[in-house]
Amino acid sequence: MMSEKIEILSRTADELASDLEALGEKKYRAKQIYEWLHVHHVRSFEEMTNLPKALRSSLEERYCFTKLHAVEVLTSKIDGTKKFLFALEDGNVIESVMMRYSYGLSVCISSQVGCRMGCRFCASTIGGRVRDLTAAEMLCQITQISALMQERVSHVVIMGSGEPLDNYDNLVRFLRIVSDPAGERLSCRDITVSTCGIVPKILELSREQLPVTLALSLHAPTQEKRERLLPIARTYPLDNVMDAVQTYFHETGRRVTFEYSCVQGENTSRQDAMQLADLLGRMNCHVNLIPVNPVEERSYTRPARKDIEAFRGMLEKRGISVTIRREMGRDINGACGQLRRSYLEK
Repeated sequence: MMSEKIEILSRTADELASDLEALGEKKYRAKQIYEWLHVHHVRSFEEMTNLPKALRSSLEERYCFTKLHAVEVLTSKIDGTKKFLFALEDGNVIESVMMRYSYGLSVCISSQVGCRMGCRFCASTIGGRVRDLTAAEMLCQITQISALMQERVSHVVIMGSGEPLDNYDNLVRFLRIVSDPAGERLSCRDITVSTCGIVPKILELSREQLPVTLALSLHAPTQEKRERLLPIARTYPLDNVMDAVQTYFHETGRRVTFEYSCVQGENTSRQDAMQLADLLGRMNCHVNLIPVNPVEERSYTRPARKDIEAFRGMLEKRGISVTIRREMGRDINGACGQLRRSYLEK
């Protein structure tokens, strides 16, 4: 009985070299294949024209290509942001978002089908986690958007559906492939990994020698308030999370971003601002205020713009670096998980 084929886009350069050596091939063949995959982005072995036909046949028997199919693409009439709904080969669907900035294309990708973190204001977690995405499925979101836009992606944020650190091994494999100078060549400094605060994995990531930007979904300045918005806070208390974030900064030298969803009546009072400033103290960090996206199944709403601006002002007076996130794609189901849910309901 033939064993299941290996997903070739999930193989690192070193693994591919070992595979080819086991097949009795010269080392330089692995380099050629890796270049076809991650520089030229070919998606069939027949296109690898500098490989012997026998080797191409052997690769065909051993490996398979991951494919995503765009089943829906929404384009914002406000700012040109595009939201993609991709079908996976098992029938599941995931979301990705393309945003155009002055510095180029930024793509927000998903790391799981659904999510099990249960954050109270997020549509991604409704229905729970179905499964993890492979490194190849994460990579293909970028390469397919790049192909559709006919433009190189310059920045990636792993901030779509799913908790990246809950899919740790596939995440790290993806980061190594996408930042490989011999392949996709994306700088770690142009990659952001978002997490709601899985402490052991933050510490593990700090030791991977992958100096990506860490974005912590903070959303509240105290343990009590954080527990109301993020159930994971009961497992990983705020003090432990902040210690892990400090360790990440010291190990990588990368300034940490704190994501803070502004929720009406929950976390934008004067007291919240003072408590947040006290919590962050003299940390080398940046706070990103996010007006929460209303979700049909949730009761949370966003504060008035003037209230968010007042909250920012109070933080700035205490010396905190803070911005209000520019809202992109407001008219196309902008919140994580909304497009997927509407598609599944249909």
